[in-house]
Parts: sequence; structure tokens; C-alpha cells
Amino acid sequence: MQRTGILPAAGVLLLPLLFLPGCRDSSETASVSENPADSSNGRPRVALIMKSLANEFFSTMAAGAEQHQADHADEYELIVNGIKDERDLARQVALVEEMTAAGVDAIVIAPADSKALVPVLRRARQAGVIVVNIDNRLDADVLRQENVRIPFVGPDNRAGARAVGACVAEHLQPGDQVAILEGIRTSDNARQRLLGFQDAMQAAGMEIVDSQSAEWEMSRASTVAASMLSEHPELAALLAANDSMALGALAAVRAAGRSGQILIAGFDNISAVRSAIQEGRILATADQHGDQLAVFGIEAALKILKNPDEIPDDVETPVDLITAETVAP
Repeated sequence: MQRTGILPAAGVLLLPLLFLPGCRDSSETASVSENPADSSNGRPRVALIMKSLANEFFSTMAAGAEQHQADHADEYELIVNGIKDERDLARQVALVEEMTAAGVDAIVIAPADSKALVPVLRRARQAGVIVVNIDNRLDADVLRQENVRIPFVGPDNRAGARAVGACVAEHLQPGDQVAILEGIRTSDNARQRLLGFQDAMQAAGMEIVDSQSAEWEMSRASTVAASMLSEHPELAALLAANDSMALGALAAVRAAGRSGQILIAGFDNISAVRSAIQEGRILATADQHGDQLAVFGIEAALKILKNPDEIPDDVETPVDLITAETVAP
């Protein structure tokens, strides 16, 4: 997949950061500045607003943004924000409002919901804030209804899930039973990953016997997967729309005494799943390069800030299949 159009080299400034994955409460906000309203030397201020800080994928995303700042020390300031979990829509809306009121120049956001965040982002745009959407695409119909244009910088989630599903299908026989653990259904990336899994299973002649949302969460996925295993004793594979749910599925399979009998796949390439792939306990995942995803969005925002009348087209970023043959240590 080709990245085009809005990803030139861009400079950033790393300020003292309070975001230390694993060393702070994941329920609130991490910021590079005690007072986001403060600005120095005319540098633009960019707010990165993520989803669940408890999810390794988003802590990796923040770390990637921080590193990019460390490598480019003189061009902008960064404020890093996140919410307790991916269902905390009210808090994410509040974060957008807070950053807008603080007068940031740009917001780069991984929205927890594809529809619910659009109105507050429209208000941010009306206040003169540049907005770039990463990770989870905002709903096109709602964007049209709100009469706002917000570029999306991120991967083709359907294609990534299709690749993962096709890998699973190579290890199955036509007619085998599979089940899907979906993300939050109001999120576009959850819908796209479901469609990708369905594409692959249908193309290979598999039978999808169950598909339920586990809301991106490991514990919920373990419960849902346990029920699926009980109701469908012939189940051959569990396809999870993110790696946290894949780990939940792995726990359920182990508890059911069926380790090695059920193929499991995920999406995100977090470290625990990489280890499980190396150990043969999970078959595959998709790497959407979370350490660079926020950087892609930040660079897009910086380019728009230089030419605010030129809102670029969406940009597709890489997503790669990860298996035992390709997994990095």
C-alpha cells in the first residue's frame, strides 16, 4: 500500500512528557505540558487524542509520536491525550472541547466512535482548529450532514482483515466452522475488519457459525469465546478484530482444554500476540504500524497548517500480515 501526498518529513519538538506506559493510571489524560494553553516561540501545538490508554496499541502509538518529536526538536509542541476505555465517548468528546478551548492549532484523533465524535470535531474546525482523523475512519454520511471535511490517514482495515482471514483459511478445509469476535459496532474499523474476515471466509468456503461483539476487550472476548466454544463444539477457528480480543480467545481456548485445536488470529501486532505467534499459540495478526500511525497524522496536520486552504485527500497507510514466518522478536 502506498503512502502518497501528505507525508513529507516534518519537524517536531519533544517537551517533557508525563506519559509513561505502564507507570500511570490509564483512566485519564497524559500531556506534554501542565498548561496546554501555554505556547512558546510561535511553534504550532498539536493535540493527539487517542482511544484506550490501557490498550498497548495506543501506548505504542503515543511512544511513536514522542520519538518523532525527539528526532525533530524545533518545529511543534505536542499534547497527548487518551480515555479510560474505548467506550468512554463522553470523555473523548470532552477532550476535544478542552483542546479546542486551550487554543491548540491541530487535533489528530483516533475516534472511539465513527459518528458520535463528528459534531464536536465540526465545532473544533469552526473554531479554526485543523483536524486529522487516524485509525478509525469517521462516518462519511455524518461528515456530509455536518458539512465538514476531515481527512483520514490510516490503513485499509478491510484489506488487512481479509489477509489475516485468508491466512487462517489456508490451514482449514472448506466447510470448517469459524467464529468472529467483533469490535465496537459503531466504529468503522470494527465494521471493516468484520467485512474483511467475512470476505476471506466466504471466498474459502468456510462456515461462519457465530459473530459477536466483544467491544475490543480481552475479558469480554474470553467470555464470548467461551460461549462460542460451548455452543459450537466443531469450531475450528476464532477470528478477532483486535489483538486484545485474540488474547481473550486464547484464554478461553486454554480454559476449555482445546489448546492447539482452535486457530486464533487477531489484528494490531501487539507484543503479547507476537510472542504467542512465535510460540505457535496464535496463527496470525495484522500490523498497521501503530508506532507510526500517529506520526502519519501529525505530519498531515503540519502540512495543512502550512497551507490551511488545501485540505488533502485521504491517505492510505501500510497494513501487513504477520505470521510465524514474518514476526519480529
